[in-house]
Amino acid sequence: MSAPASTISAPYSGGDQTSPFTVAGYAVSETLVRVLRQCGDDLTRENVMRQAANLKHFQSGISLPGIEIDTSPTDYFPIEGESWKLFGPTISSESITR
Repeated sequence: MSAPASTISAPYSGGDQTSPFTVAGYAVSETLVRVLRQCGDDLTRENVMRQAANLKHFQSGISLPGIEIDTSPTDYFPIEGESWKLFGPTISSESITR
């Protein structure tokens, strides 16, 4: 499930929709929200780390379809792939209307 760029900055009207930093920050914050929800009321460091190491099939609202975040206590690399292939033309951020 991917969301339009306007989803990123809609709540924060000052956000630059074309900035890779905005996109990365949004994706990281979505993941942190997922971890904290999994923690429930136990917000100890130990539990936060346990939950961060137990993400299963999490997909950010702005990631491409099929890209999921999976972690385990022995595998901290959330996104993996043996090969990544370009499947279409590169999209310019210049086409995004503000």
